[in-house]
Amino acid sequence: MITHLEHVGLGVADLERSVAFYRDVIGFSVRRILEPRDDSRLGVITGMPGARARIAHLVMGQNMLELFQYIEPAAKSFAHDRSQADKGYIHMGLHSGDVRSDYDRLRAAGVEFLSAPVEFRPGVWVAYFRGPDGEVIELRQGD
Repeated sequence: MITHLEHVGLGVADLERSVAFYRDVIGFSVRRILEPRDDSRLGVITGMPGARARIAHLVMGQNMLELFQYIEPAAKSFAHDRSQADKGYIHMGLHSGDVRSDYDRLRAAGVEFLSAPVEFRPGVWVAYFRGPDGEVIELRQGD
């Protein structure tokens, strides 16, 4: 029986840059960083024989964000014209106790927002922003 969402995986171009962003700007803690080794298990699991990646496990509360910087095979970038309406990964959501305060703090740190916080429905405030590789992240306050 499946009981809960365990983690979200995200492919990144530069592991150090993404770890710094998610740790220093967003507030995740680094649990571990795994360096590539000569081991075929990643290739077997992913269906990509010979795959090698640097991997970081970041945690916030009971949730984990798993960052992958692939060494082999070479990674493809998100299309620059990708939108929230496209199929596949569109965003991850982070809960905020005060979305306006977090919006101000993140903007001051240079984070690019798609809009200021919007009251999506009564008592629920949402703002989307971009991570280091252009990935979209939702900041949400309320139920």
